[in-house]
Amino acid sequence: MRTSAPVPRTGRGAAAADGTPSRSRRPDGGAAGARTFDRIRAVVRRIPTGRVASYGQVAALAGLPRHARLVGYALHAAQPDALPWHRVVNAVGDLSLARLDAAGGATQRLRLAREGVTFDARGRVRLARHRWAPRIASAAEREVSDALAPPRRSSRGRASTPRGPRARSARA
Repeated sequence: MRTSAPVPRTGRGAAAADGTPSRSRRPDGGAAGARTFDRIRAVVRRIPTGRVASYGQVAALAGLPRHARLVGYALHAAQPDALPWHRVVNAVGDLSLARLDAAGGATQRLRLAREGVTFDARGRVRLARHRWAPRIASAAEREVSDALAPPRRSSRGRASTPRGPRARSARA
C-alpha cells in the first residue's frame, strides 16, 4: 500500500504541471530550434524542379551533418505547400512518407513525376539521374558569407577569438 504522494518526474521527458511536454522535448528546441528549422527550410527551397535531395544531404547543407531526422521534423512542422517537401527522399531514393501515409506517398510520387523525376521498378527515385548537386560557392562568396555569419561561440558561451602568432599580433 502506498502512503506517500507520487514523486513528480524531472529531467528529460518530464511534463509541466499542465501536462505539456517540457521545452527540452519539443522537436524544434525553442528559439534556437526555430533558427535551425529556418536553415533547413532554406536548403529545401533551393532544390530545383526535377531534382531530389536526401534527408541527410539537406541536413549537411544546412550545417547539421548527421541530423537527417531533424529535417523530417522541420518538414513536418512547416505549413502545407510552403516548401517543395516532395523533393526530399530517403538515402536510397524511397519515398519515406509512403510508409506512414499511403495517400501522402502517392501525392509525393505524383508531384515528382509531374516534375519529370523517374522511378525504378521498386518505386525508388533514380538518384543517379535526379540527385541535386548544389553549386559549390566560390571563394569570394564564402568570404562574404563568413563575414555576414554571426560570431562562433566557444563551449563556454563566449565568442571565440582567433589563436596563433598572427592573431596575437593583430590583437596587440
